Amino acid sequence: MLWNEWWVWMAAGLVLGIVEILIPGFVFLGFAIGALVIGLCLAIGMPLGGIYLMLVIFAAVSLVAWIALRRIIGVREGQTKIIDRDINN
Repeated sequence: MLWNEWWVWMAAGLVLGIVEILIPGFVFLGFAIGALVIGLCLAIGMPLGGIYLMLVIFAAVSLVAWIALRRIIGVREGQTKIIDRDINN
């Protein structure tokens, strides 16, 4: 089955990483990290079950990565992303 191949997940992670560069915002980066984690797990021979279990793990890893990125790099509570110079331009 094609979806069980590690390179499909790795390619999806790389494509999502490129999309994140083109459209920044941490959303695609979380998906890229999730796909790369699944691809690496499959590459080292870790059994992840069927496609449904892989999709659940992908969603969980993507969500954790997205939350971690927002807390580490993103906007902190009480801050705004709008800067005065952005309004005046």
